[in-house]
Amino acid sequence: MTLIKSISGIRGTIGGIPGDNLTPIDTVKFAAAYGTWLKKQSNGEVVQVVIGRDARVSGSLISGLVADTLMALGIDIVDLGLSTTPTVEVMVVTQKAQGGIVVTASHNPGHWNALKLLDYKGEFLNAEQGEAIIELARNDDFSFVEVDDLGKTTSKHNAIEEHVEQVLALDVVAIEAIKRKKYKVVLDAVNSTGGIAIPALLEKLGVECVELYCDPSGNFPHNPEPLEEHLTEISSLVAKEKADFGIVVDPDVDRLALVNQDGTMFGEEYTLVACADYVLGKKSGNTVSNLSSTRALKDIALKHGGQHFSSAVGEVNVVKKMKSVNAVIGGEGNGGVIYPEAHYGRDALVGVALFLSLLAESNMSCKELRASYPSYFIAKEKIELPPDSDIDAVFVQIQKVYANEKLDLIDGTKINFKNGEWVHMRKSNTEPIIRIYAESTSIKKASDLAQLMIETIIDLI
Repeated sequence: MTLIKSISGIRGTIGGIPGDNLTPIDTVKFAAAYGTWLKKQSNGEVVQVVIGRDARVSGSLISGLVADTLMALGIDIVDLGLSTTPTVEVMVVTQKAQGGIVVTASHNPGHWNALKLLDYKGEFLNAEQGEAIIELARNDDFSFVEVDDLGKTTSKHNAIEEHVEQVLALDVVAIEAIKRKKYKVVLDAVNSTGGIAIPALLEKLGVECVELYCDPSGNFPHNPEPLEEHLTEISSLVAKEKADFGIVVDPDVDRLALVNQDGTMFGEEYTLVACADYVLGKKSGNTVSNLSSTRALKDIALKHGGQHFSSAVGEVNVVKKMKSVNAVIGGEGNGGVIYPEAHYGRDALVGVALFLSLLAESNMSCKELRASYPSYFIAKEKIELPPDSDIDAVFVQIQKVYANEKLDLIDGTKINFKNGEWVHMRKSNTEPIIRIYAESTSIKKASDLAQLMIETIIDLI
């Protein structure tokens, strides 16, 4: 059982002891800290917060505690009920709210939940803002209003529909071309809110949707992280149904994975690659992904005459870099597509619309499209260190060993080898672990590279 406080919010397992788990006491305390921080930014004006949740079983409980706490601070609530992370982000702007909270533990299993905190732009908080909220919570530094000043709640039931319409209004979405193809897809929404949002989008695009685990009951039928080892059922069903491809989203619908028509994986890293290929074919510009994402995105950016830039891991870091280099598309290799014309947040609805547009205009099958991209493979490993290890000192030693290679030090240490291979090492924020990501032209080469780094680290310590 775990409780993790970070700049992006608080997450943990339901039940147990306050301070060790996401209990009602921890939920109220953190919501109060966030609300207090928002009020300090408002200069006495009325504060409004948008709240939405994924379908996990504890969602109603946690969102209710959050709403009641904020109202006790005199903050008005727009309650979206069952929603998606990108929908809440969009609605913060649409409602002209001062902030938003998404009650979701994203890809974590069903016994987890979390509060994702947003600013007035519907974007995740930066490090300084997050630390200020953690400090308020640590010191119980909040004061509640008297009865006549309590906040009010307004329920908004059509937020997902409005979000779908905003996606369809994007000028790059090839609605008519998609409709002419009469695609058939299989959707695995892991019994969460993707089962509401994605079918609504597909219907508007004239796409037949075979639903697998689309009942938003919150009872996840398999591990909700959209990785190949968790997706055996949709792989079989796509082939059985003779569908054009398969769509997989995580519980809060900000990550998108795709399945080829024969049931093989398109590759979660390649969701962003494909969407970027389409967008860059319409609009010239730059791309951004985090240091642990495939180099295929750089290849695509260069093919279209643009530049590619890397950021530290984390959506807030990707967004910051995208703004600084005026990127036309970016995201993370976990299937997170960020298209600024829509909003600065990972959005599986946008990803689906862009991918369908690309597929329709390319006249290729899903598998043919995947085969048209450079093929790279990423190995992911970790090494546990003694609790008193100086991980930063280890990184300094590694940088000396590989001083002749191109090094990127904005987030741990990334070594870019002259043959195109790379390895990225970064420390965990919560435990004495170094996470190691390596990419090469085969999974064996990537695994060998990761193992080489593990052996190097062991030698150094």
